[in-house]
Amino acid sequence: MSELSSPLVTDLYQLTMAQAYLALGMRATAVFEVFVRRLPRQRRFLLAAGLEQAIDYLEALRFGDGELRFLDSLGTFSPQFLRELSSLRFTGCVHAMPEGTPFFANEPILRVTAPIIEAQFVESRLLNLVHFQTLIASKAVRCVLVAQGRRLIDFGLRRAHGSEAAIHAARAAYLAGFDATATVQAGRQYGIPLSGTMAHSYIEAHEREEDAFRHFLDANPGPTTLLIDTYDTRRAARRVAALASQQRALGAAGRIQAVRIDSGDLAAQAQAVRQILDADGCGSVRIVLSGSLDEYQVQALLAANTPVDAFGIGTHMVVSQDAPALDIAYKLEEYAGQGRRKRSPGKATWPGRKQVYRQRSAQGRWTGDCVALADEAMDGEPLLQEVMRDGRRIRDLPTLSASREFCRQQVAQLPSELRQLEHGECSYPVRISPRVEALAHELDARDELHAH
Repeated sequence: MSELSSPLVTDLYQLTMAQAYLALGMRATAVFEVFVRRLPRQRRFLLAAGLEQAIDYLEALRFGDGELRFLDSLGTFSPQFLRELSSLRFTGCVHAMPEGTPFFANEPILRVTAPIIEAQFVESRLLNLVHFQTLIASKAVRCVLVAQGRRLIDFGLRRAHGSEAAIHAARAAYLAGFDATATVQAGRQYGIPLSGTMAHSYIEAHEREEDAFRHFLDANPGPTTLLIDTYDTRRAARRVAALASQQRALGAAGRIQAVRIDSGDLAAQAQAVRQILDADGCGSVRIVLSGSLDEYQVQALLAANTPVDAFGIGTHMVVSQDAPALDIAYKLEEYAGQGRRKRSPGKATWPGRKQVYRQRSAQGRWTGDCVALADEAMDGEPLLQEVMRDGRRIRDLPTLSASREFCRQQVAQLPSELRQLEHGECSYPVRISPRVEALAHELDARDELHAH
């Protein structure tokens, strides 16, 4: 078992609470929901992501001998509790929004229904998995919205917070509409197309820049992208054009697929390089821009009519630099058939197991969402779908490619004001149903009564 798949990837209090539940004989069914309390100021919507990894985790949950020995060595847990853990499996149900679904604050995107020990224990890792990919997909889709169809490539591995983050970020970005990744393991694991060029060090290792270009072409027989800003970008573009002419003379036209510019005034350099390439009959050679880009810079470059065919996006996307965390929560909404509600200031929750209904006008335009109890009959499309029952997925989840296409369709239906980058309050209405509000008032009144 790898370190990342271990059930010990959790918070200590999940184990101490589980031991207390066991000692008290508390085994009734609990309902927990995952939601984001409020959107970051820089986001007008979020994209649900990470469901596949969450389901994989739940299906594989089990404690091995090594983990049990470690817990025993802590002196915190009773032999009875450790025996309970040795047979612990997730046996519950999961309802979730499909990956790629846009959602808003206070809407449950995933609901877990299971005996309370199981449902409580999985909180930390579920949040860890769902939060990160949702965070990155929600950043990446903003690049997609402004790229005007230009190719987008994930360059985030080296600045990601660890290998799992890099691989999951590549997956989330592809789900959101990116076209490729430079992270090879993400290509292997998820079938994401791979794309890459060369580093400046390769150029510097040669005495002559033109030799570096030629040797790289000789060593890599497929379509190739050459990095041209190591020294003088315009001079390098002329060298690439000359090399392309030689390739055409040898019957190898098209070997030089693109050039990449990674520094400086990208708009001005791209304009100059495009003129040089076109003047020498290299109109088919594309231009890739990279270098600490984000959606705002992509938008500005295209607004300036920069001749660019693709963008490499790395740091700003892989750490969601302008909004590096979501106020995401996993909260108990029902236990033993009774609604439960947190009333903490600023963190109050809506009780009961819930469904989200997306409502549309006669023309198909989204008009708002309603968060209702799961057994309420409401107008609109129910967004939470059952994906797991009795601890097993009830059907194969969509492929990543299918989820990517679903995401594209969903984002295309977003109201136009939500597709803008400018900061501002989300104008999309999310309504809480009267029955949910009534249940909250009933629980509040009961709590006040018990307080006296």
